[in-house]
Formats: sequence, structure tokens, C-alpha cells
Amino acid sequence: MANITRFDPFSLNVDDFFKGTFLRPVRLEMETPDMQIKMNVTRADAAYTVDAEMPGVKKEDIHVTVDGPLVTISGEIKKEKDEKKGEQVVRSERYFGKVERSFTLPQDIDEAHVEAKYSDGVLKLTLPLREKSKAKAVAIG
Repeated sequence: MANITRFDPFSLNVDDFFKGTFLRPVRLEMETPDMQIKMNVTRADAAYTVDAEMPGVKKEDIHVTVDGPLVTISGEIKKEKDEKKGEQVVRSERYFGKVERSFTLPQDIDEAHVEAKYSDGVLKLTLPLREKSKAKAVAIG
């Protein structure tokens, strides 16, 4: 006697579906699927330091805005590649995109003294903390 089992459509494995076929995932050199800004944020006594990895982004295409404790880093990526055989173009690929990342720090930043340097694909920000305002006694007249 044969055993009867119940069919569960959610138990299918996608890899099993393509097993035995000649389809293979293709990844082109120009693809940037995880183009996101990776960064480290550290705090010293009076400032935060941010190291943001932005490879392939030109210095003039990077924008940083600071609004109180909110910091936003954005950049535009432009990549073009032409493969030629002699004078004939065999393949031409282009990628244009924008990446952006925002984060909030626990204390306001002094926007007037922010420093930014970009070299070797790494943006280094120095974000000095704004001094907390001290309570001031008001005389009642």
C-alpha cells in the first residue's frame, strides 16, 4: 500500500527548481548590488569621527548635511565601461545611481566647525559637539 503525503507548496526549494538546467546566475563586473555607504562612528571627548566608505564616488559628487543631531551623507555614482576590439565597440555598460545614508547622534553637532576630507574612497568627517547650554538664572523685577 502506498503512503499518501500532503503537498506543501512552501516547502519547495528554489535551488531544486533550477537543478539540472544550464541556467547559472550571471554577475557583470559593473553591477553594484550592495552599493551602500559602510561606515564607522567613534566618539572622542568633544567630537564624533565618521569614516564612510564610498569607493568609486568622485569628491565633487559627495554631499554632507548636518541639521542638529541628524547627519546625512549622499553621493552620486557614475561608471562607464567600453570594451573595444580595434576601433569597434564590442560592449558598452553604464551605471548611474545615488546612495544616501542618514543617522542621528545623541547630541547636537556644531555645524560651523564640521570638517570633511575625502581620500582613497573614504570620507572622514569630524563632527564637533555643540556645547550644552547652561541654565541661566533670570532676575525677576
